[in-house]
Amino acid sequence: MFLRSVSLLPSAGEEDPSGYPFSIPSIRRLPELRFTTPVTFLVGENGSGKSTLLEGIADQCDFNTAGGGRNNRFEVHASGSSLGRHLRLSWMPRTGRGFFLRAETFYQFASHLDVLAEEDGAAIAYGAYGGRSLHEQSHGESFLSLFVNRFTEPGLYLLDEPEAALSPARQLAFLSMLHDRSRDSQFVIATHSPILLGFPGARILSFDEPPVRELTYEETPAYTITRRFLERPDSFFRHLFED
Repeated sequence: MFLRSVSLLPSAGEEDPSGYPFSIPSIRRLPELRFTTPVTFLVGENGSGKSTLLEGIADQCDFNTAGGGRNNRFEVHASGSSLGRHLRLSWMPRTGRGFFLRAETFYQFASHLDVLAEEDGAAIAYGAYGGRSLHEQSHGESFLSLFVNRFTEPGLYLLDEPEAALSPARQLAFLSMLHDRSRDSQFVIATHSPILLGFPGARILSFDEPPVRELTYEETPAYTITRRFLERPDSFFRHLFED
């Protein structure tokens, strides 16, 4: 374990509650969140605040909030964090090693590596990513290449919807890698995937209703909705398609 807890600084209470990010209820009423397991999942509907918090943590770790680690410097429009400066992170021990994965800006990250390859050579730029451009691989292959080759050092890894490029079979492959890496690293993952959420021993924090609270796997909407759909797809279709 590296990151022990995240909380709002007292000065956050002085911010305009109608302005972003404090217009998000789960952020405005954020309790101290303790991280007690190597893998923590953040769940909630789009806009619930889970990605906002993950981005704020990345900012305080000095990771590139456009995606990457401390040494990856490139810019993507609107990738900065509005929350980071209002957060207090507690460590034991502190680490600067790790990575912030943003599924929505992964293309730009891959392009950033291509620029580095032109400047410094392919061996340096792609050495930690399987030896070749991520653009030369399928979306799913490039994600798994990142997991296999970049997430090798003990550190803190922040992943925002890593399932975006992964088929169900490759999500299972990712879980196998996660099992191996979580022996000496810590992962905080925002996800909608019922497959990933089934990882044994993980803690699940829900952002759907403030304040943030812990759920069991079976209580998550990703699990309950998927299970009900698979059991009775006809009833879902009748409800969705009725005139």
